[in-house]
Amino acid sequence: MKYCRECKHSVSEQAFTCPGCGAPYPYKEKWDGWGFEYKSQTMIGDWPLVHISFKYRPNMMPVPAKGIISIGQFGIGIINISQFGIGIVSIGQFTVGVFALAQFAVAYSLIAQMGLYINSGYGQAVWNLLELIK
Repeated sequence: MKYCRECKHSVSEQAFTCPGCGAPYPYKEKWDGWGFEYKSQTMIGDWPLVHISFKYRPNMMPVPAKGIISIGQFGIGIINISQFGIGIVSIGQFTVGVFALAQFAVAYSLIAQMGLYINSGYGQAVWNLLELIK
């Protein structure tokens, strides 16, 4: 048995919530949300070389992956692989980038199911953004 980090109530190490105060995973000394997150120790400027994030904070806000290589549900990076993302080279469901491979994208050059491009685009429904503006 351990003690809840919030109310000091005695709890099992298998408890998902504290019976006294309702704190999630009360046996853990520190708990900062649900999911998985990894940041490499190697930094380039203020960004980690690799940031992988499939995580939500305790207030249910997603933690975006921000790194040179970013992987996650939400991401921003030079090389980005995410569901919703921004990157120079970006692969995802919804993405904005210079070079994009996506279901829905806006990019300089892209391969997408639906998208807007500036230089070249390939896919089912892709349009040149400059021609649409004219």
